[in-house]
Amino acid sequence: MTDRSEVINQTNLAFDFIQKLYIEVSYLVKEVAGILREEDERFIIGRPAGYSITTRSSTGLEPANVKLWVLRKFAVFFVPEDVTNQERGQTKTTIDKDLRVLYLRILLNDKTIKEPVIYSGVLRSIEKTRQVKWPEKFEHIMGHIEYNDDKVFKDTEKVNYKDAYIELQGELIKNNLFEINDSEAILNRLIKPSLELYRKR
Repeated sequence: MTDRSEVINQTNLAFDFIQKLYIEVSYLVKEVAGILREEDERFIIGRPAGYSITTRSSTGLEPANVKLWVLRKFAVFFVPEDVTNQERGQTKTTIDKDLRVLYLRILLNDKTIKEPVIYSGVLRSIEKTRQVKWPEKFEHIMGHIEYNDDKVFKDTEKVNYKDAYIELQGELIKNNLFEINDSEAILNRLIKPSLELYRKR
């Protein structure tokens, strides 16, 4: 039987490792944001609820919800500065068929992968499927996308999704997260391919 001090030590190491991983991912997202800001489109990071990631998380005590306590997958999006409005630390990006956004999605752990991955690319042809109040802006559907991720990203190379609220298309490129470990890899494996998809008509 494992002694108590070993369990305490292993618990601390596990939390330290996860926290370090989250910090590294936050630096990666910020570096992507900084590079995209310098592009001709002057991309800014979308802010559905301030400067944060979008994730499906939970504080529920049911076993299925407990699995969502630890952030395993999350996303951010980027949009040209002139396509959105910034108000009180949030962005407001109108949904229409001409809207295109750069989407960055990180999976640290999931039954579909063997190691952490990062998806980058474009979502386009974003429309409401019926004329109702919700969603009012793209930021509103970020949580909806992550909640329905298995359906939305069934085929990441050719996203084609429609439900009772939204429809969208897109293309995402998959990279192993731990291979994106310097500025050159960020530029060549995330930014350039994503911009090529974004600028393609």
